[in-house]
Amino acid sequence: MKIGQAIKIAFKNIISNKLRAFLTMLGIIIGVSAVIALVSLGQGASQSVSEDVSSLGTTMVSVNIQGNTSTEEVVDYDEVMAFADYSEVAAVSPTVSGSGTVKNGTTSMESVTINGVTPAYEEVQETTMSSGRFILDIDEDSRNKVAVLGANVATELFGFTSPVGNEVKIDGTTFKVIGVLTEQGEELQGSVDDMVLIPFSTAQRFLEQTVINSVDVKMTSEETVELGMAKIERFLYSQFSGDDTQYNVRNQSDVAEALTSVTDTMTLLLAGIASISLIVGGIGIMNIMLVSVTERTREIGIRKAIGAKRKDILIQFLIEATVLSGFGGLLGVLIGIGSAEGLSVLLDMGVTISWLAVGVAVSFSIIIGVAFGIFPANKAASLSPLEALRH
Repeated sequence: MKIGQAIKIAFKNIISNKLRAFLTMLGIIIGVSAVIALVSLGQGASQSVSEDVSSLGTTMVSVNIQGNTSTEEVVDYDEVMAFADYSEVAAVSPTVSGSGTVKNGTTSMESVTINGVTPAYEEVQETTMSSGRFILDIDEDSRNKVAVLGANVATELFGFTSPVGNEVKIDGTTFKVIGVLTEQGEELQGSVDDMVLIPFSTAQRFLEQTVINSVDVKMTSEETVELGMAKIERFLYSQFSGDDTQYNVRNQSDVAEALTSVTDTMTLLLAGIASISLIVGGIGIMNIMLVSVTERTREIGIRKAIGAKRKDILIQFLIEATVLSGFGGLLGVLIGIGSAEGLSVLLDMGVTISWLAVGVAVSFSIIIGVAFGIFPANKAASLSPLEALRH
């Protein structure tokens, strides 16, 4: 029997039992679509994380000093600012953080992040002003009660009116608004749009945080990052007498690699779980094909009686199983891509269609069809013509 003829017969048998064929393919459709949708969303999340980290700057290094406590400050402000003396360092910006209620008249926002920053923050974080000015050295030296508002905070408290020159109250203390930051959107470390920035020296007293636990350091170039980090780590190692658990120094590429590794692992895990339904779909194909062999026993006997060979019957049933799984795989691809796009809109997430995952899922579905079609096909091919005709 020619392959083309066998395929035609396979399609004829499938079309004559549409509902049964659809139910048979359902497991394959669900498995393929789930794998594609989850892998696409996972890769989209991974790419989004990489972009967020990259947007923070490839020359930015984060220094966290857990060993500084309210009872013992091992590394003080002057020592942190001395990092700027390294030739690899462009700017240093320590930060103290807290939260509070910000008010403008009767309008208020609760649990707003209040960051105490130095003038170097503008360079290190590469922020820009939409109006007004940023914090200056004179504000830092004089402990001025001035504030720079994030875009969302400014809009919430002042609407379309310019806040610059007006006053706000932070936990009852009056601050003069000197500027508004340009809107930056969501970021990995929290959006600056939802923050209020005040001078570092003012924040230490206002937030009652005199010790430094967080420092952002901007290196002069990507080439100097590793050497600059090594110098900072050497200094901290000496200050904490070799106890490297009291601090950590990370650049953004380290963060990106760690987060990407986590998202990739989760994507593989979800894809593996989804692929289980492909196995279930294969079992469904085998069961239906076994039923088909029983129903078509007489047909098989007639074919063998008029000269059909064992391999012809075997190929016929294998092709039917392959067509079912292959067609189910193609439908699964369409549903999977559509589901991924729909979920990305619904969950407001990025999506990256993985054509490798598409190819693997479809290929796997066909292999499943062949693997689970072998047993019923072999059973059909092994039937005795006399027994088949008698049936």
